[in-house]
Amino acid sequence: MIEVKNVVKSFDGKTILHNITCEFHKGKTNLIIGQSGSGKTVLMKSIVGLVTPEKGQILFDGRDRLTMPDKEIRNLRKEIGMLFQGSALFDGETVMGNVMFPLQMFSTMTPAEIRERAEFCIERVNLKGAGNKFPSELSGGMQKRVAIARAIALNPKYLFCDEPNSGLDPRTSILIDELLSDITHEYNMTTIINTHDMNSVLGIGENIIFLNKGHKEWVGKSSEIAGSTNEALTNFVFATNLFRKVRDYMNGK
Repeated sequence: MIEVKNVVKSFDGKTILHNITCEFHKGKTNLIIGQSGSGKTVLMKSIVGLVTPEKGQILFDGRDRLTMPDKEIRNLRKEIGMLFQGSALFDGETVMGNVMFPLQMFSTMTPAEIRERAEFCIERVNLKGAGNKFPSELSGGMQKRVAIARAIALNPKYLFCDEPNSGLDPRTSILIDELLSDITHEYNMTTIINTHDMNSVLGIGENIIFLNKGHKEWVGKSSEIAGSTNEALTNFVFATNLFRKVRDYMNGK
């Protein structure tokens, strides 16, 4: 579990996160949602450690990242997997090379063990036989799966995903959502997904944090959104006619 307590973050005198307190549960898909400028990216960066809040606590299973000595922070980083918005694969490396990279950097495995673990992760994301291909030879969805394989190579406790469906078609987005959900439950990880994809919100949102102008406005799961009385949330989620129809259907109208 990751707990955020009373976190405040400002840039150039402007407060971006206003006293945010929330929890991200182990073994569940935890989503951070909100409009552009709502603070969701800053919140994720604060949790990961890319920016430092002026106030508050960020607890990884009871360990406050903001007060950890450098050695503990280095150890914590080994427990974290990252899935970047653009996949961030190394173009000059094969699929196998990309997935082996974190193992070579941070594990004490032998070369044979590293290859075996990488092969397992590649198969786990349904890319068996693609180890010798280069990213340029893969579709966007396949590249995203390689990035997921790399993110789970070190068997992380915590998985962070920044807009995992960005640039993907709806069908591929659903496949990526299902894969992230399956992996989260299978490995009992604390998965945090920063997204504006409403299919993801309604499909795999087990614990949803809705931010509005830097404030936490709502927490719940996807099945509770349709009945919410939070106007900002419903306006955001059901911004299109399609999703308004989904809301009305869920409410029996």
